Amino acid sequence: MDKQTLIKIAEDFIEHSQDNYISKEIAISDNVVGMRIYDAPIFAFGSADDEYFEQLKQPSIIGEHFLHPKEWLPEGKTVISFFLPFNEEVKNGNKKDMSWPSAEWLHARIEGQAFLIKLCNKLKSELLKAGYKAVVPSSDERFWSNTDSPNGETKFTSNWSERHAAFICGLGTFGLSKGLITQRGTAGRFGSIITDLELSPDQRTYKDIYEYCSDCGKCVKNCPSGAISIENGKDHAICSKFLEQTAEIFKPRYGCGKCQINVPCESRIPTR
Repeated sequence: MDKQTLIKIAEDFIEHSQDNYISKEIAISDNVVGMRIYDAPIFAFGSADDEYFEQLKQPSIIGEHFLHPKEWLPEGKTVISFFLPFNEEVKNGNKKDMSWPSAEWLHARIEGQAFLIKLCNKLKSELLKAGYKAVVPSSDERFWSNTDSPNGETKFTSNWSERHAAFICGLGTFGLSKGLITQRGTAGRFGSIITDLELSPDQRTYKDIYEYCSDCGKCVKNCPSGAISIENGKDHAICSKFLEQTAEIFKPRYGCGKCQINVPCESRIPTR
């Protein structure tokens, strides 16, 4: 099992799985029937021993509750991180009304996340069949985030961070909105797997955590809740309250994503 084999499995799954398309049975609007959620993925591979993972335990970054890759899988050698960019139809749909999430985006947020977990489990299954151990932190019973933390505190963090893992593996750097900017932009979702299959780590082509952000301030203007500012970045509490509003209006779905569309980093690394 090598990198290209894993990437090919993912590409084929994304291309051919019906779960990557919105069926008529679940569509909340006729406009989204048959809509493709994700385009082809991009992958990065990191070492489970990368010193950056230990740094995430610092209170100023995530905190002691963050679980190191080897706390998820003691034999772990490689962290596999990937980004699934949203299809143009998803992104364009969310530009029609900058106050509330579109039907396209609501499906991408909820059905898209469900599909992402299926992809993670598909890759995990292939690794297990090949004789390797593998863990998907985001679907592991030990995973928790935000208000479902063991002590009930709302920290707006979790014991595993897809974005931080992606940064460490080499997929991209953070932006003002706290999204991660990749070669395919920021509009999409991240997944990861920890395995004892040893694969050579990719080189990070950046040094600064915000290196790809152009500080243009477009995400600040786009945010319908005023949760982002040039001076202070993103206020997670304000963002969370707005997401709660969308959950009441669009139940059982929720979302926003306005900081990921109509911005220079929507689909690429912006120029400064």
